[in-house]
Amino acid sequence: MVLLCVGLLRNSRFCSLPLYLPRNLLMCRRVGLPLKKLHSVSSENSCHRTTNSALLRANQTGSPLLFCANGRTLCFQISPRVTSPLHRPGPVLTQCGHFHTSAPVRALPVPLIWLVLKPLQKLLAIILGRSIRKWWVALPANRRQLLREWAWHRRWHLAAGAGVAMVIVALLLLTHLDESPVTGRTRLVVFSRENYMELATLTTKAHMEEFAELLVPVTDPRHQVVERLVQHLAQRNKDIPEVSDVTWNVHVVQSPNVNAFVLPNGEVFMFTGMLEAVADVHQLTFILGHEMAHALLGHSAEQASLSHVVDLLSLILLTAIWAVCPRDSLALLGQWVQDKLSQLMFSRPYSRKLEAEADQVGLQLAAKACADVRAGPVFWQQMEIRDQLTGEPSVPEWLSTHPSHRNRFTQLDRLVPQALELRESCVCPALPATDPRAVFSKSVHVLLENAKNQGKAGQEGARKLHLLHSPAPLPAGLPAALLAQTSLLPFSNVDQESKEPVPKVALELDVATSTAAPAEGGGHQNVAQS
Repeated sequence: MVLLCVGLLRNSRFCSLPLYLPRNLLMCRRVGLPLKKLHSVSSENSCHRTTNSALLRANQTGSPLLFCANGRTLCFQISPRVTSPLHRPGPVLTQCGHFHTSAPVRALPVPLIWLVLKPLQKLLAIILGRSIRKWWVALPANRRQLLREWAWHRRWHLAAGAGVAMVIVALLLLTHLDESPVTGRTRLVVFSRENYMELATLTTKAHMEEFAELLVPVTDPRHQVVERLVQHLAQRNKDIPEVSDVTWNVHVVQSPNVNAFVLPNGEVFMFTGMLEAVADVHQLTFILGHEMAHALLGHSAEQASLSHVVDLLSLILLTAIWAVCPRDSLALLGQWVQDKLSQLMFSRPYSRKLEAEADQVGLQLAAKACADVRAGPVFWQQMEIRDQLTGEPSVPEWLSTHPSHRNRFTQLDRLVPQALELRESCVCPALPATDPRAVFSKSVHVLLENAKNQGKAGQEGARKLHLLHSPAPLPAGLPAALLAQTSLLPFSNVDQESKEPVPKVALELDVATSTAAPAEGGGHQNVAQS
């Protein structure tokens, strides 16, 4: 009996490599011939994408072999060739067999793996530090003294080793420096954009399952107005590759939370509480531009990269804390202090920096979309008054991941002149002469004076002040009016490079809130009509 060993190449393709058959071939099947020694066979085969068969021609003393692969089935044929009149041709052996391949498995995104391993890293650091402490306590006094002397005599060697390690870490960090797409800021990005796109896909599925029963139908006016504004922003900013290369999808969630976020893969999640907080379509355009700026700038990958590097470096400090502290209670206290200091010194200041950058870029996106950029600072003034009216506790900025409302208003107010110049360069219609910032400040001043001078009228003034930042109830209020006005936006024929002005964009948007507010909200109408 003879056994023929055939190596199956991946995907049933034969590459252009020499194939050497062994000197002695054993067949799995009797062919009726006496067993003879076969000479070595060497041949070459070229790789073709469209073929599933290969003919291996042997030397003069060998036999040609024909391999045919189709899907998961492999057939091979061996037929000896007549080399002399005395050699009698033998029978042809054809054998077919089936082979199985495993289904392709996609590896988990690197950021997700890091999130899973992050607690495990801290646990290993704690175990290592605690083990070092117990080992040191168990040593005799003379052994401790010898180790101290050994470390002192080799202090320069240890310092040199630490210096080399720091240089290696610095080089690794320098090789991962990147440039921000719009602002050109140099930043550290450990995770690639492709990794975070895979993670964003998983996050999208999780959010869709979480909000499955709270999603607003696509026929709802609230969904349609957000959808049209997002597509308008994407169309007007298509010169940015990070905007044009992404498909933007909108999901409106029925929730009172004043929140909105955009994932790196272009999935926009807008809560109805945010729609109630905005006063007009210009403010909503700025909010959407802010969230889209987070996605196109890759802030999630940037913030995770910094957190990853800080966590890896803090593992050394965490191990030292558990090794030096004499008791576990003190080590736990030291770990808590180390974690809070890391947040206050690195994570939260960096998060506030990214939020300020998103405000700047979001204002530019809104300006190129022909929105009234002067409404951006007004939104944060409204949010500050809203927090005061609702009694929400104010957190100091140095303890928060976001800048304060007042600081955001101040920063955006400084950026408005530059945004107005950008808006004018994009061939947008002229804005009204009345500045909404001045109208808002004057309206608030008048309402506060009335509330102070009149007794019971103060409650009525407070109610009107609440209408200043919270328009008509949904869905028959602001979104319906915004939808009626934004239906005329030229989504299909807007070309940023065109020299023709965009017809009626800003003027139509300005009228939106005037039709949304009820008659008793006169102060809100004055603010909206700029």
